[in-house]
Amino acid sequence: QVQLVESGGGLVQAGGSLRVSCAYSGRTFSTYVMGWFRQAPGKEREFVAAIMWTATSTYYADSVKGRFTISRDSDKNTIYLQMNSLKPEDTAVYYCAANVVTGLKPRADYWGQGTQVTVSS
Repeated sequence: QVQLVESGGGLVQAGGSLRVSCAYSGRTFSTYVMGWFRQAPGKEREFVAAIMWTATSTYYADSVKGRFTISRDSDKNTIYLQMNSLKPEDTAVYYCAANVVTGLKPRADYWGQGTQVTVSS
């Protein structure tokens, strides 16, 4: 049974910061690429960031590059997404994902239930 449980979403003003977390369990994720996607109302789910199992390589969508940071704590089986300089257009449900495949059409095999992030202007 694969489980990904997000936490840390909420309401923040534009320019503020927020960190969301994802605790994973159920199987060995140590070799998985983990990541975050988001889905805004009326839009398709989009890739945000991914981190390799070694945690030495990270990937970001252009829209968040320089503002968001993905990290991984393998001892705690948790990944994080630190979001700084938030904009109203970052408002979305943020989903943790496991076994992410990056590229032209990023996808993942496992998903969390999502956590709402709302940025007010």
